[in-house]
Amino acid sequence: MGARKLAAAVYVTDPESHQTVHLEAGSSPEARLADLVTNPTAWEGDTESAEPKPEGDDEADTKTAAKKTAARKPARGRSAADEGNSGD
Repeated sequence: MGARKLAAAVYVTDPESHQTVHLEAGSSPEARLADLVTNPTAWEGDTESAEPKPEGDDEADTKTAAKKTAARKPARGRSAADEGNSGD
Protein backbone atom coordinates (compact mmCIF):
# COMPACT_ATOMS: atom_id res chain seq x y z
CA MET A 1 0.00 0.00 0.00
CA GLY A 2 1.37 3.40 -0.96
CA ALA A 3 1.71 6.38 1.30
CA ARG A 4 -1.69 7.88 2.08
CA LYS A 5 -2.25 11.61 2.39
CA LEU A 6 -4.29 13.32 5.05
CA ALA A 7 -7.31 15.34 3.92
CA ALA A 8 -7.50 17.16 7.25
CA ALA A 9 -5.11 18.15 10.00
CA VAL A 10 -5.21 15.79 12.98
CA TYR A 11 -3.55 15.47 16.37
CA VAL A 12 -2.32 12.12 17.67
CA THR A 13 -0.33 11.07 20.73
CA ASP A 14 2.99 9.48 19.86
CA PRO A 15 3.12 6.18 21.78
CA GLU A 16 6.91 6.35 22.13
CA SER A 17 7.39 9.93 23.34
CA HIS A 18 3.85 10.49 24.73
CA GLN A 19 3.89 13.88 22.98
CA THR A 20 0.99 15.30 20.99
CA VAL A 21 1.93 15.36 17.32
CA HIS A 22 0.23 17.65 14.77
CA LEU A 23 -0.15 15.95 11.38
CA GLU A 24 -0.93 18.52 8.70
CA ALA A 25 -3.42 18.12 5.86
CA GLY A 26 -1.74 16.93 2.65
CA SER A 27 1.10 15.22 4.52
CA SER A 28 1.93 11.52 4.45
CA PRO A 29 2.79 10.59 8.05
CA GLU A 30 5.06 7.69 8.87
CA ALA A 31 3.27 4.35 9.26
CA ARG A 32 3.41 4.19 13.08
CA LEU A 33 1.64 7.56 13.33
CA ALA A 34 -0.70 6.89 10.40
CA ASP A 35 -2.03 3.82 12.22
CA LEU A 36 -3.20 6.10 15.03
CA VAL A 37 -5.52 8.06 12.70
CA THR A 38 -8.69 5.98 12.91
CA ASN A 39 -11.18 8.38 11.35
CA PRO A 40 -11.58 7.37 7.68
CA THR A 41 -12.70 10.88 6.68
CA ALA A 42 -9.27 12.22 7.68
CA TRP A 43 -7.71 10.51 4.65
CA GLU A 44 -7.86 11.69 1.02
CA GLY A 45 -9.97 9.40 -1.18
CA ASP A 46 -10.28 6.74 1.50
CA THR A 47 -13.72 5.35 0.79
CA GLU A 48 -13.01 1.63 1.01
CA SER A 49 -12.01 1.70 4.69
CA ALA A 50 -15.23 3.45 5.72
CA GLU A 51 -17.60 0.74 6.85
CA PRO A 52 -21.05 1.06 5.25
CA LYS A 53 -24.08 0.84 7.49
CA PRO A 54 -26.09 -2.35 7.09
CA GLU A 55 -29.40 -1.68 5.37
CA GLY A 56 -32.60 -2.10 7.35
CA ASP A 57 -30.84 -1.67 10.69
CA ASP A 58 -31.73 2.01 11.20
CA GLU A 59 -33.88 1.39 14.29
CA ALA A 60 -31.02 -0.24 16.17
CA ASP A 61 -28.94 2.93 15.73
CA THR A 62 -31.62 5.28 17.09
CA LYS A 63 -32.43 3.31 20.23
CA THR A 64 -29.86 3.22 22.99
CA ALA A 65 -30.09 1.33 26.24
CA ALA A 66 -30.47 3.42 29.36
CA LYS A 67 -27.62 3.06 31.80
CA LYS A 68 -28.81 2.42 35.33
CA THR A 69 -26.67 3.82 38.07
CA ALA A 70 -26.86 3.34 41.80
CA ALA A 71 -28.35 6.10 43.91
CA ARG A 72 -25.83 8.36 45.58
CA LYS A 73 -25.26 8.10 49.29
CA PRO A 74 -26.25 11.17 51.32
CA ALA A 75 -23.53 13.43 52.61
CA ARG A 76 -22.26 12.84 56.14
CA GLY A 77 -24.24 14.54 58.88
CA ARG A 78 -27.46 14.50 56.87
CA SER A 79 -29.39 12.05 59.07
CA ALA A 80 -32.28 14.52 59.36
CA ALA A 81 -32.88 14.23 55.62
CA ASP A 82 -32.93 10.44 55.94
CA GLU A 83 -35.52 10.60 58.74
CA GLY A 84 -37.81 12.96 56.89
CA ASN A 85 -37.93 15.68 59.57
CA SER A 86 -36.23 19.00 60.01
CA GLY A 87 -33.86 17.72 62.67
CA ASP A 88 -35.56 19.64 65.51
